[in-house]
Amino acid sequence: MAFFWSGHTRLDAMWKHLWLVAVACNAAAAFAGINDANSFTKQYTYEEDPHPCARKCIHDKPMTCHYYFEVENYYTLSKACHDCPRNQSDCFRVDCVPGDGHERGVVTVNRKIPGPAIEVCQDDEIVVDVKNLLMSEGTTIHWHGQHMRDTPYMDGVPYVTQCPILPRTTFRYSFKAAQAGTHFWHSHLGVQRADGCYGPLIVRVPEELNPHNTLYDFDLSAHTITLIDWENKTSMEKFLDHHHSDGNNKPLTLLVNGMGRNRMFSNETNDTLHTPLARFSVEQGYRYRFRVINAGFLNCPVEVSVDNHSISVISSDGEDINPVEADSLVSYAGERFDFVLSADQPKNLYWIRFRGLMDCDERYMKAFQVAVLEYKDYAEEKDVDAMMDQNTPTWESTEMTNETELSNDVTDQLPTQATLLERNVFENFYSSDETLPESIPDYENSRRGGKQLNSLNKGTESNTSHISIPDLSSIRKWDHRLKQKPDYQFFLAYDFYRIDNPHFYGDGYEFYNVSPSMNQLLTPQINHISMEMPSFPLLPQREDIAANSFCNENTVDKENCTREYCECPHAYELKLDSVVELVIIDEGFAFDANHPFHLHGNAFRVVAMEKIGSNVTVEQVKLKDRKGLIKRNLLDAPIKDTVTVPDGGYTVVRFQASNPGFWLFHCHLEFHAEIGMALVFKVGDYNEMAPVPPNFPRCGNYMPQAEALESGKPTCSKYPLLREFEKVLFGDYCESDSSGSVDLRYDKTLAGILLGLWFFFAIYS
Repeated sequence: MAFFWSGHTRLDAMWKHLWLVAVACNAAAAFAGINDANSFTKQYTYEEDPHPCARKCIHDKPMTCHYYFEVENYYTLSKACHDCPRNQSDCFRVDCVPGDGHERGVVTVNRKIPGPAIEVCQDDEIVVDVKNLLMSEGTTIHWHGQHMRDTPYMDGVPYVTQCPILPRTTFRYSFKAAQAGTHFWHSHLGVQRADGCYGPLIVRVPEELNPHNTLYDFDLSAHTITLIDWENKTSMEKFLDHHHSDGNNKPLTLLVNGMGRNRMFSNETNDTLHTPLARFSVEQGYRYRFRVINAGFLNCPVEVSVDNHSISVISSDGEDINPVEADSLVSYAGERFDFVLSADQPKNLYWIRFRGLMDCDERYMKAFQVAVLEYKDYAEEKDVDAMMDQNTPTWESTEMTNETELSNDVTDQLPTQATLLERNVFENFYSSDETLPESIPDYENSRRGGKQLNSLNKGTESNTSHISIPDLSSIRKWDHRLKQKPDYQFFLAYDFYRIDNPHFYGDGYEFYNVSPSMNQLLTPQINHISMEMPSFPLLPQREDIAANSFCNENTVDKENCTREYCECPHAYELKLDSVVELVIIDEGFAFDANHPFHLHGNAFRVVAMEKIGSNVTVEQVKLKDRKGLIKRNLLDAPIKDTVTVPDGGYTVVRFQASNPGFWLFHCHLEFHAEIGMALVFKVGDYNEMAPVPPNFPRCGNYMPQAEALESGKPTCSKYPLLREFEKVLFGDYCESDSSGSVDLRYDKTLAGILLGLWFFFAIYS
């Protein structure tokens, strides 16, 4: 810029000094900010010892809990694993991710799957610095189960509450752990959660505030169970294969706390070796609280049971319920359940079984996994009778697709040839390890009979062997959400539709032109609308939202959208503190499927759930409602943030829109949400929403006007004071910047600095 300083007058020299000082100050501040982001957080990046916030909770003594996350592309069975699994201890080395024994690319936080557990007390302040080390993707972290009241910008939803965190940049999440219970964090961008970017988030309460504190003796960090359905290739590869070719969307297996067995290894002596299983230790005579988190990403509900033990379920999605005894429970993607297990059986080893349903069932890959429940000192007190009993399941086996009772001993069933071959493989998997239970688990014998909570595609119409979610009773009794008549009622119907989705079809290969028909990809939509995310985040850049830009079934051509693909920013605008009822309907005409739905920023009461038939129409449900035939629990309905909907049926939920902001409501199956099975609730007016944090990142399209491009001039500073200096110095050198908001505090600070420097040079020059 030498040509700006011609003349070398004293005034020119003074302006030059002022300009250079301002630039230097700005650069120094930027470097200070970068260094500050990492200065006191690195101590927890790879720390193996418990975080100081994982403590006994004391009322009114909150802490600030700081964590550092590094999100990066990584690999299972990497060189960090050395000789795993041939040397089992190598599988537990730092940075070793064994998975199910298959090598594949993953997305990790701090090179762990699951990522670091955050364990805090209610009302602690959680601060997480998330550094994106992915090579070519943005990322965000959603804190599933935390409502983010007063901190809506921390919800972690790209293009709703924030911009994606760009590679090589760090974003600081800071929020209060307001919602107690079992929750989890996970990436909310693309399919990163499916590749391993998730971890537990446990919020405990002081003993005197815990309504269930007399029901168990121990609540241990080691008894958190985090589940996910798993593949031997990256989730993006599976997504592209399924949506653009003839690949399937069926999971291969499951992982329990990042571990499982789906591949056999051998050594030089031909011993059968395998990656380790998750293990959970108990001591006879005590009661333990277990926490189950389902981080699943495909249509794979998981049946959970423990051999020879029943369970007492005490919480769901972090909300306490009156205890329910069950032999097994079914968990859907995004759900959490807490149960108490009494260690009242003979000292031994027992299987904890995780059996995949729906797209994981016997029609496809029979995806299942096991973990080990290990009694302390079991080896010292083995007896033959206990081992004999362990070889034969003690429950009554029940076919879950109908109510036909089978033999009490599953070995009485005549196995198919496929089952015999499968058993031979499983015997090689499990029989060679002396530290495992002696029985051989497989998909068929992992079906648990007896009483089951949250059964697949069943509502309150089912018989006494199944406990539906609306049958549960919340510890928290009546509240305003349960008033007789809600302020809003929305019918949200969905299915898979035979339409030409332009994201997957084009000229010459329209839906009905694709051959064979099995390659025809159906599109899941809510009310025949696919969610189109904007190019900027709605909450922090709400001033950029054009009038009438939102859509729903009342603003689109309903008839046209049933024949052609409709995509727009699907949203409903709600008055603050209004009570909202959602009647969520699975029409069920296309497939026998199941969809769990998750609400951000709030929790709801599950007041009704029913399976009507193999399929149902919206008008049938509306007619049933008008006739008063939908049985609602308006007294003590359970509180959740994620719930399933029976195929060919409906689920009715109620929430109070008391948290101003923009909140996503979506199917929690990754492939469905990513192609638009979602909508947004705008709660309150803009002036009722929390102000945008200072210097909060902005993003959006860059589409300069043609005349600005022709002028060839750079953009002037957005700060008024600097613009005035630029006019004095450069004349008509730059174009005015009319975009974005201005932080006038920064401008006033610069004004003070520059004014002081003006007087300095005026006096001493």
